[in-house]
Amino acid sequence: MVTAPRFIPGHSALRSVRLTALLVLCLSFALPGRIEAANRVEAVDRSALRVCADPSNLPFSNEKGEGFENKIAELLAKKMQVPLRYVWYPNSVGFLRNTLRARQCDLVLGIVSGAEMVQTTNPYYRSAYVIVTRTADKLDMQSLDDPRLRNLKIGLTAGTPPADIAVRMGLIGNVIPYQLVIDTRYDAPGKQMIEDLRAKKIDVALLWGPIAGYFARDHKDELEIRQLSAPSKNIRLDFYIAMGVRPGESNWKNDINNLLRQNQDEITGILRDYNIPLIDNRGQLQP
Repeated sequence: MVTAPRFIPGHSALRSVRLTALLVLCLSFALPGRIEAANRVEAVDRSALRVCADPSNLPFSNEKGEGFENKIAELLAKKMQVPLRYVWYPNSVGFLRNTLRARQCDLVLGIVSGAEMVQTTNPYYRSAYVIVTRTADKLDMQSLDDPRLRNLKIGLTAGTPPADIAVRMGLIGNVIPYQLVIDTRYDAPGKQMIEDLRAKKIDVALLWGPIAGYFARDHKDELEIRQLSAPSKNIRLDFYIAMGVRPGESNWKNDINNLLRQNQDEITGILRDYNIPLIDNRGQLQP
């Protein structure tokens, strides 16, 4: 079961919208499972919240319900007054085709806004690629054009936007690469990168914000996280994250948007509990 973090910005399968890298509804159901006539043409099971997710992909989701997407899904199912049911499938090639598009489930969490093959909801958070350093080193850097990087070991995930920037900046000789395509049952390159940074095997870690924040949250005094700045406006390093539903199911999408809007404060609270770096409307990292 070789998998890749499909919904993390930078994954080639969603490169046109960039994720690379992950809640639901305020409908007017007075009774759980009630089906409106207007929704009968949509293949949504209103008796439960059916979510497609990776069974082993922290900090996003796992079968034990330990990921922040698990917690958000639990919140939304509770608000809907219906049970939460998962369809587990690794985030590999064919994920959407074999789950959402096959009508095995009705919702995908943690997908970049505007992603192909799905209809995306309004975003429920915005995050960015970050640069993680050791506090004791006092590097205070935010950009890969910092000349000090030429003398440092840089950890990054292959195939993501920071890797492209490192190549442009002539830093490839300093790069320690970590795999993008992995078996999530056995490998966690984001976690390994943070541990290697702490062990001084690398000096800088470039990661998708939610991964960096989660694995660094128990080491806040030891590590510093800063938003990574792009060298030009043509390179995107921050992304709005939404949920995905099937194309054509606009009533379902609207129901989800209503629920997201009404429960945004609680959703943001969950994200903060997991130390997810959040970007504000000005494009800046929130304190």
